[in-house]
Amino acid sequence: MSSRLVVVLDSITAHRHNVDRKPNFILMIVDDMGIGDVGCYGNDTIRTPNIDRLASEGVKLNQHIAAAPLCTPSRAAFLTGRYALRSGMGSTGRVQVLLFLGGSGGLPPNETTFAKRLQQQGYTTGLVGKWHLGVNCERRGDHCHHPNQHGFSYFYGMPFTLFNDCVSGEGTDVVILFLLVCLRHLAALTCLSVLAITVWYVPFVLLPTWNCIIMRNQEVVEQPMTVETLPQRLLGEAQNFIKRNADRPFLLIFSLLHVHVPLFETPGFAGRSRHGRYGDNMEEMDWIIGKVTETVDSLGLANNTLMYFTSDHGGHIEDADARGQKGGWNGIYKGGKAMGGWEGGIRVPGIFRWPGRLPAGRVVDEPTSLMDLYPTLKYLAQDTQPDRLLDGYNLMPLLEGAAERSEHEFMLHYCGIYLNAVRWHPPGSDSIFKVHFFTPNFTPPGAGGCYETKVCLCHGDYVTHHNPPLVYDLFHDPSESRPLTRDTEPRFAEILEQTAKAVERHRSTLPQNQAGDSHTASVPNQMSWEKILWRPWLQPCCGTFPFCGCKEDTTHT
Repeated sequence: MSSRLVVVLDSITAHRHNVDRKPNFILMIVDDMGIGDVGCYGNDTIRTPNIDRLASEGVKLNQHIAAAPLCTPSRAAFLTGRYALRSGMGSTGRVQVLLFLGGSGGLPPNETTFAKRLQQQGYTTGLVGKWHLGVNCERRGDHCHHPNQHGFSYFYGMPFTLFNDCVSGEGTDVVILFLLVCLRHLAALTCLSVLAITVWYVPFVLLPTWNCIIMRNQEVVEQPMTVETLPQRLLGEAQNFIKRNADRPFLLIFSLLHVHVPLFETPGFAGRSRHGRYGDNMEEMDWIIGKVTETVDSLGLANNTLMYFTSDHGGHIEDADARGQKGGWNGIYKGGKAMGGWEGGIRVPGIFRWPGRLPAGRVVDEPTSLMDLYPTLKYLAQDTQPDRLLDGYNLMPLLEGAAERSEHEFMLHYCGIYLNAVRWHPPGSDSIFKVHFFTPNFTPPGAGGCYETKVCLCHGDYVTHHNPPLVYDLFHDPSESRPLTRDTEPRFAEILEQTAKAVERHRSTLPQNQAGDSHTASVPNQMSWEKILWRPWLQPCCGTFPFCGCKEDTTHT
């Protein structure tokens, strides 16, 4: 047989293998980024050429919605395809995210993530970066909430989240938040007693040691972590995972620490942007996205790899210090991180790139959700096994242009466990009505956010209930600045009636107490004080507790 014929046959075999092989998935999710921070979504002063390239070569979603305006519940919904309160990850409003790595709350072990489903379909699965969905339940090392127990065969990164406490001189997040919540919700004497007890003094003083750590799978490899080298290390891990698995179907979630505070000060990017440290971090993050894309393309994987880019929720507009603004910009949309159902906290970028499968340059203006990733990946992985009730829908008909209407006629917006707002896209209409049942009270009054507490709360005197509800048409008023009335909107009564019916249908699918009555929950609340507060016996530790400490050897990475 001639060498030329061998080459031809090898080429045919490789092509057939590529056609028959299931697609790869690379899901890139950034932290606390505003939709207005990205060039292809209207920003002309921050340079994001690599993200913009993904959009020009793929599909851009203009109404892509996070299921919650904060990290922990949003990420739980993203992974499970279901509203966070279905898995007990919605809070009662006091503390809305996990505060300590040594707490017992987290994504329940019996929950199903799309990573678990893909593992069952033969995928190699990896998570690089941020987790923030818990680690241990009853003892150190049980790892019941750990990524490895939720379908990820490989994990490298922060099991918690990046806090100011992780960097010397950046101040503190957790202590201030704890004190504000404590003083507002518990008796003053109780607060003083708690703070006087040494065991509670310890986690505050040693927050960098307890919360700011790096794990490789279930081993703590750095405690406390060296923040300055994290961006390059995470990028290297993501690239290496892709290279190791180039010849088999894989799922990689690259969960970046950018652009959550504290902001990085990488020498190669410091001072390059027109928007201070935040702009520098945006441009560094875009560069990282470009390097991942370059890796995919250089390995010849582009035509068999679905790449996705988003943020877990909107930008944190209250976050600033003497050196300037540290949070993101949400463009024309009202509100931001931790502001309930206001559009600025939940409308995020949504970009899909898959050369040869998705049309380049397509723009979709229909409502879509981060929860849609679960059924979309299931469909593409040819997973036809029965599943529990999902709140997301397969996006492929919209992405490919086979459908023009979203299956999300209604979309619900939660603030903790409280139903905050409902979005209705009536059949045969361009209008998208948004009904707010309550809105957070901005502090000081008249401000554009909750500047006294840094995040808005969802209950009691911290919100204003509206009767009738506030109603906006996002198609004509995306900034939610002109509420409709019975006099200005002929369909006003119909909007309230249809959304009320949608709420009742939704509540009928929830555990009874989450639907508003007093029966026992069938899903344990993972965000209670009991589960959030620090427990020494649950604290991940490198070495012998409490003498934890180690540095990762990066000489061979």
